[in-house]
Amino acid sequence: MNRKQLMIKKTAKRTKAKQNKIVKDNPQKNPKVGYISKAVRAKMELEEQQKLAAEAGEATETSAEASPTSEAK
Repeated sequence: MNRKQLMIKKTAKRTKAKQNKIVKDNPQKNPKVGYISKAVRAKMELEEQQKLAAEAGEATETSAEASPTSEAK
């Protein structure tokens, strides 16, 4: 082998050793999100809309209760 080939092999070996020392991400720490079917997505969206509607209803009820008491004074 000539000198150039020896140098290439040595540098390749060193870079491979450096790559082996790098700690790779643990796949269990960052699990992939699984497939969510259309039915499940629709159900989740419906629940979310119901929550928003309930929060909006509570907000209007509290404001309606507060305004008559202020008018009575």
